[in-house]
Amino acid sequence: MNSDAAEPAARNSSAPAAPSRLRVWFDQHLHSIVFSLGRALRKPWATLLTVAVMGMALALPLGLSIVMDNLNQFAGSVQQSREINVFLKMDVDAAAAAKLADTLRGRGDVATVELRTPEQALAAFRESSGLGEAIDALGDNPLPTLLIVTPAGDGGDAALVAALEALPQADLVQHDAVWRQRLDAWLAFGQRVVQVLAVLLGLGAALVVGNTVRLDIQARREEIGVLQLLGASDGFIRRPFLYLGAWYGVGAGLLALGLIAAAGLALREPLAALSASYASQFSLQGLDALHSGLVLLGTVLLGWIGSWTVTGHFLRQTRPTET
Repeated sequence: MNSDAAEPAARNSSAPAAPSRLRVWFDQHLHSIVFSLGRALRKPWATLLTVAVMGMALALPLGLSIVMDNLNQFAGSVQQSREINVFLKMDVDAAAAAKLADTLRGRGDVATVELRTPEQALAAFRESSGLGEAIDALGDNPLPTLLIVTPAGDGGDAALVAALEALPQADLVQHDAVWRQRLDAWLAFGQRVVQVLAVLLGLGAALVVGNTVRLDIQARREEIGVLQLLGASDGFIRRPFLYLGAWYGVGAGLLALGLIAAAGLALREPLAALSASYASQFSLQGLDALHSGLVLLGTVLLGWIGSWTVTGHFLRQTRPTET
């Protein structure tokens, strides 16, 4: 009696355990990923066309964004435009100039003051201009003493400029704040243009993915109808198409990054020659690994959103109704 009762228990204990919900969920998603990739590869020309259109549409705002970032970095190197050049009168000697520099350093709205004597200015001009013999022929040094004043804080330079102009030792005060403000305004406008283009072209890329996925849905319309009659959930039906859109996004992101890298290589040599002609070390900076990963993540999200929108609209229209 005990042995007969023990046999079913032994058989139950030896039977394989049912897979957990997490394992089922993982298997379903893995199957959808592989299945969607296979669907994309079985239509290489259609897939290539979709990826190419998306990639080129995304490469344009991405490239413009990189250009604007480089211009911002270049403009940052022109921060010396905020410096105020105070040319002292010719009768101000070195001791008086040094005393005036110490006085200005004590002001709260002044960060630094650099004193440049006429001899130092003449030596710098001789080295940069290459006109040593012509400068020697002048005899007397015609350059005045110069104070280079760097304002403290982020703004409010007008009051400091007015105070420097009122100094009795000052002969001429130069400040390029207006030019710098105009440059900042143009850079801000350029950034806004890039943002608008990124939104418009990103929306276009999502619509391209949506249209491609819509065609794939139409090709599988009968299969989807059977799944709906069998009680398949919307999530189960939608999942392969979402991963298909994500694959399109991955391909478009890789293509966009490749186009940007190729453009950077094509522009590197002429830009280096142009920078060298101005005695500058400026070079074009591309995307690092972190920003490249963010670009790929963004393109995947665009593909996912485009697929989600189209499949959701289709499922709402074809959902079986009870009679």
